[in-house]
Amino acid sequence: MSAGPSGSTIADAVRLAARAPSLHNSQPWRWQSDGEVLRLFAVPERMLTTTDPGGRQMLISCGATLDHLRAAMAAAGWRPSVARFPDPNNRTHLADITFERSPMVTDADRARAEAIDRRYTDRLPFGPPPGWPEFEPVLRSAIDSADTTVEIVPAESHPALADATRLTGARRRYDSNYHAELHWWTGHVIGGTGVPKTSLVSPREHEQVDIGRRFPTASPDTGNPGEDSSDHAVVLVVSTAGDSPAEHVRSGETLSVVLLESTLAGYATCPLTHLTELPDSRRAVRQLIDSHQLPQILVRVGAPPHRDRPPESTPRLPLTEILSDARSGD
Repeated sequence: MSAGPSGSTIADAVRLAARAPSLHNSQPWRWQSDGEVLRLFAVPERMLTTTDPGGRQMLISCGATLDHLRAAMAAAGWRPSVARFPDPNNRTHLADITFERSPMVTDADRARAEAIDRRYTDRLPFGPPPGWPEFEPVLRSAIDSADTTVEIVPAESHPALADATRLTGARRRYDSNYHAELHWWTGHVIGGTGVPKTSLVSPREHEQVDIGRRFPTASPDTGNPGEDSSDHAVVLVVSTAGDSPAEHVRSGETLSVVLLESTLAGYATCPLTHLTELPDSRRAVRQLIDSHQLPQILVRVGAPPHRDRPPESTPRLPLTEILSDARSGD
């Protein structure tokens, strides 16, 4: 039996996988390695209990880090094999991953892993994505369509998405628990989690993306007031047939594919979760894509906005808090 990946290879891959997006940068995952099997667990203690009371978005976040891990290990020369929900008595145990040597590492493997560090959530308005008709079939070929679907919201339906966003805001206007949780997780960083102030947008920029979650805003207005800064993004919807935990994890894996493939194509991206958090807005999204599937998460994709300098990387938890060695009892 051939030896598996070294501890340092696993550590590097987990560190890169931690760049996956999560609800308000909560990073609700942890990994455990025994030298042969790498195990992924959800961490309910990092779940946002008001915004995500059932843990659906927690599992979507974990699915995204799982796919990021696969990309990182493929670039390191290892082919992962994933067993999902291996312990029926522990539903936080999401996956066991084993590895075998890849016959070769392709340029595509390396590029996809490199895209992880380049990707970030951009809340500014986007331009139309150039070359979209050529990119869309490439994206669809990269997605495992057995468990998830990816649909495009027609451009003429974007005003209805804005209506659904306003509906969500109206439902939560007087929800003090929601607003307390939102302000706890945004505008500052606590121990490597949360959305820093540098990732928030100004009040004027907030209004230019009328389908985005209403975060607290950064103070100064930026950009050129005379330029056309309306949002021209393509909006994708990741959906599943049902609402099981396994489908939530799969949704996160598909989200990861969408984000990394879009980053490789030079597009900016922004996941949207608020539109599937409440039944009314989720139902509205479902009607817009005319599907029997259940919307899990939306993604804006488009040409990146102009910036004088790239944004700072959002902080992440230290490796010691997300990776442990089962052999040492950590």
